[in-house]
Amino acid sequence: MVTTNIKRKRINLRLESGVKQKIERAAGFEGKKVSQFILASALENAEKTIHEHEVMTLDAQDSETFLNALDKPVRFNKALSKALKSHEEVVNMGK
Repeated sequence: MVTTNIKRKRINLRLESGVKQKIERAAGFEGKKVSQFILASALENAEKTIHEHEVMTLDAQDSETFLNALDKPVRFNKALSKALKSHEEVVNMGK
């Protein structure tokens, strides 16, 4: 017998009465419990937000420009070093 130990985390929300009623109403329309509705909605929004920040879509001209830039050797200067440091701080902030 295999047992999987899944750790679950809790999120608590404080809502105004009208907001809570609206969420309960929407959850009811979808036949879900409030927690299921909130989780599904939050997860959908989280995935959309992550996608918007991690995926880059380029047209043909921009794609060609980007690929050509990748073929050129990198020349480090102060501006590039500063940008890389700033990027690293932002990326590591969420960890």
